Amino acid sequence: MNRNQPVVMIVIDNLRYDQWKVLEPAISELYTVEQDDIYFSILPTSTQYARNSLFSGLMPLAISKLYPDIWMEDFEEGGKNMHEEELLKNCLSRMNTPVKFVYDKISTNRAGKRWVEHPNELTDMPLSVLVYNFVDMLSHARTETNMIRELADDEASYRSLTYTWFIHSPLLELLRELASKRVTVVITTDHGTTMVEDPVKVVGDRQTTTNLRYKQGKNLNYNPKEVFEIVRPEDIQLPKSNVSTSYIFATGSDFFAYPNNYNYYVKYYRNTFQHGGVSLEEMLVPFVVLQPK
Repeated sequence: MNRNQPVVMIVIDNLRYDQWKVLEPAISELYTVEQDDIYFSILPTSTQYARNSLFSGLMPLAISKLYPDIWMEDFEEGGKNMHEEELLKNCLSRMNTPVKFVYDKISTNRAGKRWVEHPNELTDMPLSVLVYNFVDMLSHARTETNMIRELADDEASYRSLTYTWFIHSPLLELLRELASKRVTVVITTDHGTTMVEDPVKVVGDRQTTTNLRYKQGKNLNYNPKEVFEIVRPEDIQLPKSNVSTSYIFATGSDFFAYPNNYNYYVKYYRNTFQHGGVSLEEMLVPFVVLQPK
């Protein structure tokens, strides 16, 4: 932003680094890749934690303390990422860069088309942030829809499906429009995703999180040798809703399954893409800076 030209930051939810490398050739036709870096997501590698941290410039524990009216615990009802624009505004203010900016979350083609038709609304601002949820929706659709699961039955076909979405998406149309302007484009994400295969049994109470790659709760029962265990959440800058709250994270290709629905969990979720835990695919994510050619 110090270059005195508009910055358009595109956050593609759930974008793995290998997926970026698949998209790169199409984008390189329009832009020079000035910077192609990897940065670490935080734990849990889930949207509630990682994206709120990305926009706020704070770890979750700090968000919960500074903005208790914004932060929501896992077990609370309601959307957990409803205040990203406010967190970004507060972040810019703390950095002594209180600029005007555009923020939009895009979950449909129609919403994406709006910016294709009005790109000047982005380039007229010092900063614009667009969140695209399509890759995240794709990973969930793959879990829930047999046809999508057949189309993306391994890592390579999942990358291919991501590319197919991208080349027919309003996002690529927008990038073409922006390529004709004096603008810096940043592409990044909040976390990646990984294919899970091996179930790990865990028992929790009613307030235990439902995520398959991490659990937060006060009465977790598990084998410590099978998980990455954090008994003092403050050690990794995570909030706790109770004095005895702890976090556990699945590693490798593991995922958590409840004993009372064990066979259902194993059959339904094995070989699906999940996030929230500890793996290179979830934690090492792209940060790319582009300049129009």
